Amino acid sequence: MPKPETEFIDCDTAYEWRPVEGALQGVMEKRLSHDPETGDCTRILKFPPGIETNETLVHDFWEEVFILEGSLTDKEKNEIYLPGYYACRPPGMPHGPYAVPHGCKMLEIRYHQLKS
Repeated sequence: MPKPETEFIDCDTAYEWRPVEGALQGVMEKRLSHDPETGDCTRILKFPPGIETNETLVHDFWEEVFILEGSLTDKEKNEIYLPGYYACRPPGMPHGPYAVPHGCKMLEIRYHQLKS
């Protein structure tokens, strides 16, 4: 089944925070929509203060992220990203590793490009 049709709802009360499968301890998500067939999803991610990753990430899907609260530090580039920062990553684009010294909340949209 593709992503569900949803009219405006209050995400604070309609969705529960749950641990992100396969992620570091404490990383939580509110999955707003998900297509189990393709893996496409839209979610809010929450990273606790003090969490760090040590690997560079590469995905086989498009990923768009928008920082809502807190900050994210790219350890490789030595750059800090704040609320309002946005990234759009095509499949295969390396990113990270990251440090989250004060916590971070972001909107993430993942999708696979349609093949023609």
